[in-house]
Amino acid sequence: MLHFLDPFRDFTLASVALRMLLTVLCGGLIGIERAFKRRSAGFRTHILICLGAAMTTMTSLYLVLVMHYYTDLARLGAQVIAGIGFIGAGTIIVTRRHRVKGLTTAAGLWLTAIIGLCCGAGFYEGAITATLLDLIAELWFSKLEYRMLADSREITLYVGYQAKESLDALVRYFQTVNVRITDMEITRNNDEQKKPCVVLTLQMNPTVSLDGVIRGIYHLPGISSVEEL
Repeated sequence: MLHFLDPFRDFTLASVALRMLLTVLCGGLIGIERAFKRRSAGFRTHILICLGAAMTTMTSLYLVLVMHYYTDLARLGAQVIAGIGFIGAGTIIVTRRHRVKGLTTAAGLWLTAIIGLCCGAGFYEGAITATLLDLIAELWFSKLEYRMLADSREITLYVGYQAKESLDALVRYFQTVNVRITDMEITRNNDEQKKPCVVLTLQMNPTVSLDGVIRGIYHLPGISSVEEL
């Protein structure tokens, strides 16, 4: 623990001011990174969530230390952790290609609320450390993740075809371009007007572009449709 911060751990005007300023700083640092990446929850949203969580903790402290009420200090803070899920859920969307986006922003909002609770409780070291680690994860680990996954791209394709021979030609095509099929789900319809389809999970070859693979599939005989999921 940083002992020079001990005078600010008591519930005084100076400590309250420090906690609120630190809350705005931590929430703003996380929020500005999200705003730079054009995410739905940005600079102001993270500041408000962090500040609101800090005020919740300080309200609990005020009721016990100043008003001398007999209450559970952790009760209000626990409601913040649970309630932030409603805001986080609003940042999560499912695209028309069935891809989930916004999970990182939702997790960042949840972490921001907990950092606010730390600031409000006077746990300055935890709040600052968590903010720095979050920025490292977002700014540096994200680039590391992209580099690690660059050679192991996995995609899902929906392919409509007309006959079994078309499916055999599709499998042979993937072998020629060195694309590995990791999962295959074939759907056959009893209705003659509806064509059969297959959902493929593919391990992409780094030297082959997705657009090139899709164009190659379209040129195969009997292929009626191709769509990335």
